Amino acid sequence: MEFQRRGVMLVIASPSGAGKSSISRSLFQQDPNIRLSVSVTTRARRSDEVEGTHYYFVDVPTFNRMKAEGGLLESAEVHGNFYGTPRAKVEEQLAAGKDILFDVDYQGTLQLYEKCRADMVTVFILPPTIEELRARLERRAQDSVGTIEKRLRNARIELDHAGEYDYVIINRDLEQSVQNVRSILASARLKRERQLDLTSFVKDLQQQIDSL
Repeated sequence: MEFQRRGVMLVIASPSGAGKSSISRSLFQQDPNIRLSVSVTTRARRSDEVEGTHYYFVDVPTFNRMKAEGGLLESAEVHGNFYGTPRAKVEEQLAAGKDILFDVDYQGTLQLYEKCRADMVTVFILPPTIEELRARLERRAQDSVGTIEKRLRNARIELDHAGEYDYVIINRDLEQSVQNVRSILASARLKRERQLDLTSFVKDLQQQIDSL
């Protein structure tokens, strides 16, 4: 018997280049039950972006109202634009048994902890060495030398927060790391408090014993 269950908020974080994006892509390919959290933003929509798929686009007064009324689970300002996670959309998916993957930094994770810790499982991805982290950033060929140096300096700050996550994975091998995250998610799905029909199922078993 498979119980109706409440969804899981899965947070994966890492320094840039440690493998978070690659792991997330593999999870989406292998597990159709995972949804990516879609943020609201005050940033202007780009020509290739779809409302509700990439972001929910709102103006600043609407964003501020949502935040003031408790409609955002976490929020941040990036380059003069505001971003946040809409509470109602997350709650709707969790209630439907859908798991949600969050791409937030440690500050966003701490905000989520304050509002919905019981629904969360968090994973921090570490590189095997800083030399390998640098090599991965260079292989991406997306950043200038100066940007790579900045990302490495930022990694020093992000590593300070690894101990705030439930699980820490050293990403030596991508396939193994993906399987480790899938195992963590499988365990989180089976937690007693997420099995919504468990109490009635146990009572039914007891009634079966009583009727023997």
